[in-house]
Amino acid sequence: MPPNTTASSGQQPGKSRRKKGRKARLIVLVLVLALVGGVGYGGYWSISTVRASFPQTKGSISLDGISAPVDVKRDGNGIPQIYASSDEDLFMAQGYVQAQDRFYEMDVRRHMTSGRLSEMFGKGQVDNDEFLRTLGWDRVAKEEYDTKLSPATKKYLQAYAKGVNAYLEGKEGEEISLEYAALGFSNDYKPEKWTPVDSVAWLKAMAWDLRGNMQDEIDRALMTSRLGPKQIEDLYPDYPYGRNKPIVQDGQYDDLTETFEQSDSASGTSGTSTGGTTGQSSSDTASSALQTQLTGLYDVLDDLPTAVGVNGNGIGSNAWVVAGRHTITGKPLLANDPHLSASLPSVWYQMGLHCRSVSSKCQYDVSGYTFAGMPGVVIGHNQNISWGMTNSGVDVTDLYLQKLTGNGYLYNGKVKPFSSREETIKVAGGASKKIIVRETQDEKTEGGETLQGMPLLSDRDDELVKVGKKATVDAAAPDRGDGYGISLRWTALDAGTTMDAVFAMNKAADWNDFREAAALFEVPSQNLVYADTQGNIGYTLPGKIPAREKGDDGRFPAPGWDSTYQWTGYLDQDELPFELNPQRGYIVTANQAVVDQEYPYTLTTDWGYGARSQRITDLIQSKIDDGGKISTDDMRQMQLDNSSEIAKLLVPQLLKLNLADKDVREAQKLLEGWDYTQDADSAAAAYFNSVWRNILKLAFGNKLPKELRVEGQCLWVDPVNTTGPADETEKVRECGQREADQAQPDGGDRWFEVVRNLMDDPDSDWWKTPRSGTRPAADNRDKLFERAMIDARWELTAKLGKDIDTWNWGRLHRLFLKNQTLGTEGPGFLQYALNRGPWRLSGGEATVNATGWNAAGGYGVIWVPSMRMVVNLGDLDKSKWINLTGASGHAYSSHYTDQTNKWAKGELLDWSFSDKAVEENTSDTLVLKP
Repeated sequence: MPPNTTASSGQQPGKSRRKKGRKARLIVLVLVLALVGGVGYGGYWSISTVRASFPQTKGSISLDGISAPVDVKRDGNGIPQIYASSDEDLFMAQGYVQAQDRFYEMDVRRHMTSGRLSEMFGKGQVDNDEFLRTLGWDRVAKEEYDTKLSPATKKYLQAYAKGVNAYLEGKEGEEISLEYAALGFSNDYKPEKWTPVDSVAWLKAMAWDLRGNMQDEIDRALMTSRLGPKQIEDLYPDYPYGRNKPIVQDGQYDDLTETFEQSDSASGTSGTSTGGTTGQSSSDTASSALQTQLTGLYDVLDDLPTAVGVNGNGIGSNAWVVAGRHTITGKPLLANDPHLSASLPSVWYQMGLHCRSVSSKCQYDVSGYTFAGMPGVVIGHNQNISWGMTNSGVDVTDLYLQKLTGNGYLYNGKVKPFSSREETIKVAGGASKKIIVRETQDEKTEGGETLQGMPLLSDRDDELVKVGKKATVDAAAPDRGDGYGISLRWTALDAGTTMDAVFAMNKAADWNDFREAAALFEVPSQNLVYADTQGNIGYTLPGKIPAREKGDDGRFPAPGWDSTYQWTGYLDQDELPFELNPQRGYIVTANQAVVDQEYPYTLTTDWGYGARSQRITDLIQSKIDDGGKISTDDMRQMQLDNSSEIAKLLVPQLLKLNLADKDVREAQKLLEGWDYTQDADSAAAAYFNSVWRNILKLAFGNKLPKELRVEGQCLWVDPVNTTGPADETEKVRECGQREADQAQPDGGDRWFEVVRNLMDDPDSDWWKTPRSGTRPAADNRDKLFERAMIDARWELTAKLGKDIDTWNWGRLHRLFLKNQTLGTEGPGFLQYALNRGPWRLSGGEATVNATGWNAAGGYGVIWVPSMRMVVNLGDLDKSKWINLTGASGHAYSSHYTDQTNKWAKGELLDWSFSDKAVEENTSDTLVLKP
């Protein structure tokens, strides 16, 4: 039976009639006219079509399965707070409400995770589906649900799915979202019922985008076609422990002495040498054929739709906590702002889940951010504790070269058959396609753990099947024969318990409960910061983190035919670092190194380099040193810090240069007296960032292989394998192959460190660049800087005009919010209907206010603080939060982007938690009745 809608006063779906003023009517009319004018079938669209999917937020609805009435209270921003009398009712209502606001987004996500995008969008998604079927996220999610998750978690997932399906029952596509109305014109797609596995699979997508250093592993191997080992080492410098502090400074590792001893004997190595060895040098594992393989693999990865990040590149976050002795309230303050892809709607969904009375029957009183399609709260607070997350960057993926022989692969001198399965990909408007997915067999470690078989990624690209017929490898490598393939070892391909962890964290009462919950958070590995109402602050690193032999640090693809390069198992939870109530009184996590060089295991060699984390640390310490106390608003202001660390290093040197061109000198003067703050209205920030971009291009970008450079950027270069500079007539033309927002050098804090290390070597070969047109050649650092300042002046003249008084950073650094499917691939009129922007933003790359841009590709914003929150453990009702967009996924809802302007200005909304505060801020109440 479809839900029974009970009429009540003012029950108009979405918002009251009073709020639907003339402006809203005009917007809807513009949409209808655009649709009518844009396509021949546009006459079928109407205002009622646009409004049909708006959710009912007042009155009452009868739902089968609810055991007692549930109240859904929404504030003026449409953010729901749910009140129920049992756990099952609570999560059923969560599923219903999220489906009201975001079902289209949820549906796209589950089709992505299951490799079924072609069912919605046609043949253009077949390649993506092939790759995602090869990874098998939905198969692993089903195994988790069947074999790993607790009975309570399964019960909650079932209740959530029941709520989603109660919303869907009896509805046509256009009653669910405008996007379905659009899809209905091109195919007969109909949404199917939600399942518990759909929710679990989303965790795999999240883990994929937060997977660690796989991209660096590919990039380093690709670099070997143009760069030698020393040059590659220059571009991946050691972490600057002496300048940027790791997360854990006063922390612990349980049974520390024993752990060190076990590390030395079991793995034959200790420390975290970033040089590392993999048993094969970079020159051993990469050649022209391997370049082809890895380029093909990168192309496949780059084309995958993003879940929460930028396909694994440039993802960061800030989270920090300050103890009560340093705060105005006398209790801890906790801040978090995850840096993820800009998406519309935002990847996050704000809500509160409240039991009317917390008891064994109803255990939750929690509020925060979650993902549409997943029950519980991912980041937030309950009545006792608060927690935040940043990506740890721990290396949980390794690529392996496989020696292919017939239908098998070589392993320890023997040929083993692949495990294989057939997958059928259904295609909207076309014929289905069958593929064969091949995996290596499961393996047992010496400790008795099972390592899941590795999917053969090289089967998923026409170029990759050439599998290294000319690859140069060491003498111990097997004869190439049919060539080498590439497979993937990844912790998320093992069934895990992360969904259990979400519910356990949501009801944790203290540090011990939280640590036990965190131990279940296997994938993705995250830095977890903690605070509680009793005054404690803490940090813990959870996750399924591999142990490796032979000093293998995961920097390059490893030989799959040699078992000594396989993982030996996973680190125990008591071997992972944590910190509780450190003497300094605060903990900062911003993707920097987790531990110092004394830690006995290699977690990764590709940390973030600490520019953001050290800036946050300095801001906190400065306040403490001045004798001040930190407030909630101080935490907010820290989140908005726009200071550029690389500008502090370079500007003094740039101001020393004697420039001949008066127009370039005019631009140079912008840097005089500049405070290195990248505000949107700053002309100095615009010019400096252009200079920085051109320094990177001249010193490094033009010397990288085509596989890493911007697509379409063509250069005349020396042929590969020449022993010296080629004659001009011998040079070859090579064009870049990467999308602009994924190319290198991206300008992040790794590049800060590269340039910092070269500043004292003004005659380094990196500073040399040839003449180009009328631009002079450079043979040292200062000459290259001069050239970059000239190029920047005329680049900005072309983009912003000759009058530097009109320049500002915000004109270059703009954010466009795009619907992730039809807003990027749909017809122009539909993109106009679904997309929003631009916004001119402050901040920048590796800045605390991390509005990321890619220096190789341009200045546009590609990833952002996807939300911001500050939790006040002294009075939870005085906590603050904001989302990138709004609660609704409906394009013409008043809550589609109603938080974005405030977000762009750095403002935060009040975050009500107590019954009284929620009631005072409630605008609409919907009762779900049995």
